Amino acid sequence: MTVTYRQPGVVLTDRRFTVPLDHADPAGERIELFARECVAAGKADAELPWLVYLQGGPGFGANRFSGTQAWLGRALRDYRVLLLDQRGTGASTPANRQTLPLRGGPREQADYLAHFRADAIVRDCEAIRREVTGGAPWTVLGQSFGGFCATRYLSSAPEGLSAALITGGLPTLDGHADDVYRAAYPRMERKSLAHYARYPQDVERARRIAEYVAEHEPVLPGGYRFTVEAFQSFGILLGAGDGSDRLHYLLEDAFVRTPSGHELSDAFQEQAHALLSYAGHPLYALLHEACYAQGDRPTAWSAERVRAEFPRFDAGKSLAEGGAPLFTGEAVQRWMFDCDPALRPLRETADLLAARADWAPLYDAGRLAANEVPVAAAVYHDDLYVDTADALRTARAIRGLRTWITDEYEHDGLRASGPRVLDKLLGLVRGEA
Repeated sequence: MTVTYRQPGVVLTDRRFTVPLDHADPAGERIELFARECVAAGKADAELPWLVYLQGGPGFGANRFSGTQAWLGRALRDYRVLLLDQRGTGASTPANRQTLPLRGGPREQADYLAHFRADAIVRDCEAIRREVTGGAPWTVLGQSFGGFCATRYLSSAPEGLSAALITGGLPTLDGHADDVYRAAYPRMERKSLAHYARYPQDVERARRIAEYVAEHEPVLPGGYRFTVEAFQSFGILLGAGDGSDRLHYLLEDAFVRTPSGHELSDAFQEQAHALLSYAGHPLYALLHEACYAQGDRPTAWSAERVRAEFPRFDAGKSLAEGGAPLFTGEAVQRWMFDCDPALRPLRETADLLAARADWAPLYDAGRLAANEVPVAAAVYHDDLYVDTADALRTARAIRGLRTWITDEYEHDGLRASGPRVLDKLLGLVRGEA
């Protein structure tokens, strides 16, 4: 059943589809997908080409816009847009600590989640495209992990695409997760030092918070165990254009004076919990490293293992030497499944996924080299989340791909200046820029 309603400037229709859990077994179990169709209010009855949006993540549902916010208004000038909640996210058969026990124990849960990577997401898109467009190809807009999915789309089902637009999401085609993190930690260090250079007062603030956390081991609202490593992971903010400012404002009001002495303020703890908790997007933690897994080599908690190769991220050592702890970001580590109540029941499931050694290949270098689909990608010059060198290598491997390399934006360029970013990419695929 579909439901149609209006917001300012846009007509929205909620749509639901069923697809196989395992597309290799179309007669087997099926799951439900949710998507929101959007069309400009004055074009509701017009014949328009389709654009399907794939959100970053993994683990995040599509944007819940109000009216024609952000990039959506620009897209609606040319397209009828489908905002797809990828399987397991949003309203698409959500997978989390509450629902996964319906599958059985950790082994059954891990086997189930192995069907929630980019390859399955693309097959979902192809299954629903025929129903949505009547078989006509559509344009895909992939942000971050959505760009990984778009690259998979070009590898496995290019006939379904009229164009591909990628923002901050060109993946390594053959690198293991270890390679990804060996490139990531130096970026994290550089971003941390740039933050301290911009806000030198935060050096002492970060030291003081880390020392307090190490001594008191506080528990945040909701039961999150706040450790020094968790505090360091605040660096996830540094991948956004306003992230350094947000981190600064968070640190500056960390303490209040109480009858028992200085303590972390309730306001700080609430913000910290909101930043750290995976309750709203557990698949990010469960499948983050699996996004890079191909072949018979397990990821084996790559980010945590590789971190040991970079001793400057040892907060205890930094504090002992009079320095400030470096921040981390875009790195899921096993301790998170001990600290976060939303993840604790899934710890064994996560271990099984990390040990898995039978991942299917995600990308077809031969098909990408022969690509005929118009493709444009925004590559952010110093992206915290996606390595620029890897992105450019992949750009060169996809025939005809046109890049827009910019240092105007961080990884969140589509959020920060969506109409301009989308306009630039559309110009590239149409040969106008």
